Amino acid sequence: MTATATDTSITLARNTNQALGIGQYACDFMSAAIGQPDHGVENRTLQFFVDSVVCGLSAIAMQTNAPCVLREEALEYPCDQGATMFGCNARVASEKAIAANASAVREWDSNGTNFGYNPTLGHTAGEFGHNDFYAVPIAAAQVAGLDGAAALRGMICLDEIRGRLAEVFSLKTYKIDHVVHGAIASAAVYGAMLGATPEQIESAIGMVVAHYIPWRAIRAGKQLSDSKGASAAISTEVAVLSMKRSMRGFVGPKDIFRNPEAIWRQFEPTNGDAPFDLVLSHSGNDFAVMGMHFKLGLYEHQSAGALQGLINLISSNPSLLETPDAIHEIKIVAYEPAFGIIGDPAKRDPHTRQSADHSMVYIISTMLRKAMDAAAARGNGNLAEGNDAWWKSLMLLPEDYGRDALHHEETRSLMNKIVFEHGGEEYDRRYPDGIPTSMMITTNGGDVLDSGLVMYPSGHARNTTADLDDILNHKAASLGMIAMEDPMDTIERFRSIGSATHEELLTLMSFDLATRDQID
Repeated sequence: MTATATDTSITLARNTNQALGIGQYACDFMSAAIGQPDHGVENRTLQFFVDSVVCGLSAIAMQTNAPCVLREEALEYPCDQGATMFGCNARVASEKAIAANASAVREWDSNGTNFGYNPTLGHTAGEFGHNDFYAVPIAAAQVAGLDGAAALRGMICLDEIRGRLAEVFSLKTYKIDHVVHGAIASAAVYGAMLGATPEQIESAIGMVVAHYIPWRAIRAGKQLSDSKGASAAISTEVAVLSMKRSMRGFVGPKDIFRNPEAIWRQFEPTNGDAPFDLVLSHSGNDFAVMGMHFKLGLYEHQSAGALQGLINLISSNPSLLETPDAIHEIKIVAYEPAFGIIGDPAKRDPHTRQSADHSMVYIISTMLRKAMDAAAARGNGNLAEGNDAWWKSLMLLPEDYGRDALHHEETRSLMNKIVFEHGGEEYDRRYPDGIPTSMMITTNGGDVLDSGLVMYPSGHARNTTADLDDILNHKAASLGMIAMEDPMDTIERFRSIGSATHEELLTLMSFDLATRDQID
């Protein structure tokens, strides 16, 4: 591998074969030839992993469509040396188990998020991404006879590759779905854990980019479909399948990042180089995962600044909750892409969960309506003490996107009071460092209550005020209770994956899941 190395990272320069370089990095990292992440990196990765698991378990328990379809499909591919799915002992083809598990994790759109922002290196492409891919190293470890420590190391490696790619190339700018970065990382990590050579990984990455590029068409339209939530799952499935084919001898396109006909140079033409350098950490604490963000409930992360603004205003002015007619107007000012994605006029009248969780007016109105309902039951608007307690008491959960909630009369009334504006350059230049959003509530009495500019809401990587562990534990318990009566032992099993033996990893998914009424 032609790369510049330091004590903590390697740089894959734009004039080198970066696909081969990623393959070599993954092989070296997974074999521990390089790499000593700090315990803080391991702990943060475990937080994102457990968060993703409880999202997935609850989605399966509530019989959401895409995860159920993919689970049924996976059972048609039994494999004695395969991988397992959540709540299922059967071993199936690894790519099928991965697709089913990744789909479940992503279904609520409530797990981790990254915005591709690394100003220290000047890598600020700002591409989206999500912590959807942990099923890959778990399946690889089950297949390859590895233990939980290897699976955790694979999670760190996968997040590092996809996170750093998000920092240097904005797929969304060209209407390509962000899961491409995760698919590339999935191929690399799966291959490295199964003993593939860097050249075989390069071949698989070439196949992924040449054959399987998803467009953001899956995220456009008035009412979104299963494809939106299952995008990571489907792309990861073909990435692992490509890796398997490569290990069997199939040769894909080489040096894909410098290939003049591939997406990178097609969209950002060069004289022969790739459009970017790629820096990958292997030791210390400067890993991409440390800059990723948590969602404290079910909502599109672009709305987190507005949710924080709402909590700030109603916690400081609890009388707003005591009279539903007290509010005349709610004005939200935000940045692009928030304004364009969740402020899209087509999403002002959502009729599906997938559209509602990408509708700013629905998300804000639902949390406000929940607060008003709680105030009415309590007799006053003093619902909680402190920011963390407010987030926990108003956390948006699957029930808030069910059929009744989608058409709740009071929610719809509040939605009509919301004005959503683009803040222009003053807001745009502050993203993706933060989530620059402000909210002003005008009362019927003429008072204007202003949240001020919110940059780092609770759950954001640069937020320093929220008790993240406390809020995440509440989220885990709330979603876990949907999936099982006593979820904490199972949650602890996943939290302790780093110390699991291979035999324990094979039974990691062995537990009973409840069956709840479908949300859709």
